[in-house]
Amino acid sequence: MRFKNPKMKASVDAKTVDPVPGKEQNSLDLIKTINETDEVQDFSEDSDVEVEYQPTKLKNQKKGDFDNNFKFVSSVTEYNHDTWDDLMKFVKKKNRGKVDDKIANVVKGRSKKNQEALNSTDDLDPNSYNNEVDLSDDELQHDVMRTKIKKGRKPEIDKDEGKVDIEDEEQEDYFEEAAKNEEISSFYQMNLSRPLMKSIGVLGYIYPTPIQAATIPIALLGRDICGCAATGTGKTAAYMLPTLERLLYKPAASQAVTRVLVLVPTRELGAQVYQVTKQLTQFTSIDVGIAIGGLDVKAQEAVLRTNPDIVIATPGRLIDHIKNTPSFSLDSIEVLILDEADRMLDEYFAEQMKEIIQSCSKTRQTMLFSATMTEQVKDLAAVSLTKPVKVFVNNNQTVAFNLRQEFIRIREGREADREPILAALICRTFHDHCMVFVQTKKTAHRLRILLGLLGVKAGELHGDLTQAQRLESLKQFKDELIDVLVATDVAARGLDISGVKTVINFVMPITTEHYIHRVGRTARAGKAGVSVSLAGELERKIVKDIIKNAVNPVKNRIIPTEIIEKYRKKVQALEEEIEKVLQEERAEKLLLQTEMQLNRTEKKLKGEAAGPNREWFQSHRQRMEEKERLALNKGEDGEAKKKKKKRRRGDDSDDDFDPIKYQQEKKAKQVKKAPEPKKTPSQMAKERALQEITKVSLVQAKLSKIKQRPNRITATGEENHSEKSNATASKKKKRSSRFERDLMDVSKKGVKRLRYDATKKQKMNKIDKAKVAGMKVSSEKFRNKKGLNKHNSGKSFGGARQSKKGRK
Repeated sequence: MRFKNPKMKASVDAKTVDPVPGKEQNSLDLIKTINETDEVQDFSEDSDVEVEYQPTKLKNQKKGDFDNNFKFVSSVTEYNHDTWDDLMKFVKKKNRGKVDDKIANVVKGRSKKNQEALNSTDDLDPNSYNNEVDLSDDELQHDVMRTKIKKGRKPEIDKDEGKVDIEDEEQEDYFEEAAKNEEISSFYQMNLSRPLMKSIGVLGYIYPTPIQAATIPIALLGRDICGCAATGTGKTAAYMLPTLERLLYKPAASQAVTRVLVLVPTRELGAQVYQVTKQLTQFTSIDVGIAIGGLDVKAQEAVLRTNPDIVIATPGRLIDHIKNTPSFSLDSIEVLILDEADRMLDEYFAEQMKEIIQSCSKTRQTMLFSATMTEQVKDLAAVSLTKPVKVFVNNNQTVAFNLRQEFIRIREGREADREPILAALICRTFHDHCMVFVQTKKTAHRLRILLGLLGVKAGELHGDLTQAQRLESLKQFKDELIDVLVATDVAARGLDISGVKTVINFVMPITTEHYIHRVGRTARAGKAGVSVSLAGELERKIVKDIIKNAVNPVKNRIIPTEIIEKYRKKVQALEEEIEKVLQEERAEKLLLQTEMQLNRTEKKLKGEAAGPNREWFQSHRQRMEEKERLALNKGEDGEAKKKKKKRRRGDDSDDDFDPIKYQQEKKAKQVKKAPEPKKTPSQMAKERALQEITKVSLVQAKLSKIKQRPNRITATGEENHSEKSNATASKKKKRSSRFERDLMDVSKKGVKRLRYDATKKQKMNKIDKAKVAGMKVSSEKFRNKKGLNKHNSGKSFGGARQSKKGRK
């Protein structure tokens, strides 16, 4: 027996048993049985290395490899049918230069100096920038992993103990708790129709998730619902299945009307809900329409004129169709569904939601769903729910149970290292099925170019792209044509992309709710996932909140310093190439704007009339006021801009204003202004990172102001106040006994009733005493006592008789 460790050999030799006398000693020594009381020395090496989440070389998949997810189809129509085809008919395609082509051209003309800096002379083929990233042996060095331990806190003494919380009372009176449906373990127990059961089988649903088992029976009763469940638990099917069931058994009207409206905050989420709904209705005759921004308006108008049964929409485009599409209205809406309801109820959608709710029918069923659902009654009052049922499967601060959370600390003064750290994470460890979340569109585009120049197949998803480009990026990522998707918070809510393994936060999000939605893109439907967040000194507060609410232990990843230094040099070497790609895009954009202006001018000269202006529910002034109110950096900067505009137009109230002198002073300032010194790449990287963090801090400050905003004071009359007090009193009566209710009732009617009962009891006692004493009591009095005399009902007996004069 050979031992690699000499200590292990010595320990075995020490514990060998002497050979039995009379027998030859075997070549192998026997180890004696270890008793429970014996102390055994531990010779195993201490290791906290988790190989699965450490740097590895990317394995090239051969073209001949068999796909395990391959399935045969039953018919040609099923083979040719794709829900993306239904969606792409609404897309207005525009030919624009692709970023991939620009990156490929830059890589072809890459200098030898940059190739040496990137160590890619032998690794990358200049004719294709999308080759696999080959790592050197020193880059495969393992990262250090440490477990973040929750710090214990002293129990805080509640100063308000004994006081009644008004918000808790409001929630108790407003919500109705849902009954637990532990018996429901299959879709067959829900009494759904056969077409829906067939669709469920085709989609591969086996068992209902907890939110589906709790929601579907209540929704089938037509109750209003306020639902909350973790990301990736099937909330779309939870509200869509009961809605479709109700539509199937609703009698068909003589004229087609729209009965269901689903509102979503983002276009991509609307497209996804549309696809899921089309799959669930594939064996029914229910029509589904879509009205989201960025798609062709004319194609949407043609669909909405037919009044489909279900309309999935974003608020802005829906209001546009209400005002401008004939024969389309929301008067017949029977079911209103808000997906990601907490986002729909914030102040950015406030005015639009008011307009939509006013247009809907008042006798409707309303269902709200989100992973971070609000419980505050003041937020939900805008939707005018009627005694909603509260279905909270999870806490609204909970991430998925199978999510591994990691954090990378960015030291103070090291903000410029965010890009090298991100490049190291993607190139070394998380090669594919990875989403990177950033705060601004500019940073998303820059990181997409940087990763492309490093040889990573990357895409981008943000608001500066056309809707065709956004849907194309999403489809490529779902089809695994690209490995990394860099996105803003547009992709943070509701998107169900199967197979996402990793989510990386380039900058920590605004709030814990935003973090939950971002990391919810992975670890969906019971699968495992990883989230890695880069956190600086200014972002420690939100990290502490996340660790405090975490169920599983949180990891701290430490990347070796030499690895960060190596990728910092790579990023600095690519700065010129990144700037070259950006300059090409700026020139292309300027050329496109010039062409559009020329076409517009040509149409005016020819006298071609433009189409009629589309109506909106707000005037131009109201829209500008709302935009200014929702702006982040308003205040002195906004006032200064207004003054400049006034001076340019000569509208300033000062009589001494001289426009010629103003222009001369302006030119003199430009001459005197000294040229700024050229900044180093590290300084520019630090500025970009600080801009991201500043944007986050501005939004956080705005949200804190909204929370501290006092509630609106409303004047109410005494009648309304008495009605409310009576309503609350009636609710309390149900909980108390009859004696307590009589004792606490101080109204005039209550006092009269008590006096009447007391005098009646005294008179009845007198009659009982007379009967016991042997006195004669007429049968009429016994009848009156038992309440059998109908002629004398309501009259009192046993008192002093009145004379005829007194009666008169």
